[in-house]
Amino acid sequence: MAQDLTTLARCQGNWGLIAALADADGTSRHPMPTRLAARDAAVRDLSDAIHAWCWLHGRQPGLIEYAIQTNAQPLAQEWLIEAAAGFAAERSYLARLVAAAGHQPSTPGQAESEAAVLGQRHALDMLAQSERTGCATGAAIALVIDWAAIRVPLDAAARRFGVEPAPFPLPLDSEIETVVLSLGQSPAIERAMAFGAQQLLAQHRGLWTLIEARASARDAL
Repeated sequence: MAQDLTTLARCQGNWGLIAALADADGTSRHPMPTRLAARDAAVRDLSDAIHAWCWLHGRQPGLIEYAIQTNAQPLAQEWLIEAAAGFAAERSYLARLVAAAGHQPSTPGQAESEAAVLGQRHALDMLAQSERTGCATGAAIALVIDWAAIRVPLDAAARRFGVEPAPFPLPLDSEIETVVLSLGQSPAIERAMAFGAQQLLAQHRGLWTLIEARASARDAL
């Protein structure tokens, strides 16, 4: 974000800061999710997006599980365990969508795309295993917040492929707010949580941009 993090945190509190980051830099600000949620979205673009998100978040352990294992912020463990259970359900949903969508559409630069997502996944693994108190928790919180926006095009794809959209299983904003307010014990922890959130959102934006570029490459054929 262009705005100074310290100023935002002072004005809004740590929950307000992370929510503001998600609103300004998250999935809802990228044009591709809106394009995919439209009734006339190309089936091949929907299929490609499903596969891409499965590449990034479809395996276990993932970001939240690694954050639990690292245990750099013990006060967050109970919430992280709840979020991990919810995200396990999301992985099952992604798997059903991948099965319904079938093969990923042929796209120029496939090997480069796979390498790019592998790099993103590695970056998220490192973030989740950071021993800097608050970093992994901030990333996990941003993932849960941003996933609500990611579900919009995923649910649109589900309907196109004949899959009943799954109930949203992740903790609600009110629960997240309560947890975040209890975790910001110092300015250093607040900064670390904000950093983790920023990095997670940057990887999500990068994936949407890759999905958009792949759609353009197929359109050009």
